[in-house]
Amino acid sequence: MSNIYIQEPPTTGKVLMKTSVGDLDLELWTKEAPKACRNFIQLCMEGYYNNTIFHRLVKGFIVQGGDPTGTGEGGESIYGHPFKDEFHTRLRFCRRGLLAMANAGKDDNSSQFFFTFSATPELQNKHTIFGKVAGETIYNMLKLEDALVDSNERPQYPQKVVKTEVLINPFTDIIPRVSSTEESSKERKKEVRQVWGEEFQATLLRGGGGGR
Repeated sequence: MSNIYIQEPPTTGKVLMKTSVGDLDLELWTKEAPKACRNFIQLCMEGYYNNTIFHRLVKGFIVQGGDPTGTGEGGESIYGHPFKDEFHTRLRFCRRGLLAMANAGKDDNSSQFFFTFSATPELQNKHTIFGKVAGETIYNMLKLEDALVDSNERPQYPQKVVKTEVLINPFTDIIPRVSSTEESSKERKKEVRQVWGEEFQATLLRGGGGGR
């Protein structure tokens, strides 16, 4: 086994990310990067990443996703504000298949993340490494590099995250927030029940609704 893998600490969290190029088994360093991992796991539990695209691709370097707007300008953390970077001496940008937080500067982490296609030492102590692509699923991740890109590093036909499933969650106190779509769905169901109830009452008052 390579010394690269020996020096990395054991992972303690796991997420299955289903993408348009196949499944990715993501193992997380929840002890070494607790803020980033808690954020990622909760967003996955809430379906935040479902149907989002990989909006940025730099061949031989990284592929980036996690922005629900698909522009590279959006996304938010579970904390309601950007959270701080987390660096660990045993987590280094020395290989492909690492999962890290994208940011626009120091301590500016929200929801966007990226996977590495190679060693990227220039990112060390600038981006939080919080996970890795495990096992044979790394070959699915490498398929993300095949897309055609324009001059702005945007894939012409972007691949996407279909859905995520949290398999191992050490943060037992996480309570997923109700998403706006779920809230809207609840309101619509409430309105339907209310309208149906009013119509039923009106039918009773008219003496209808019974058999002849």
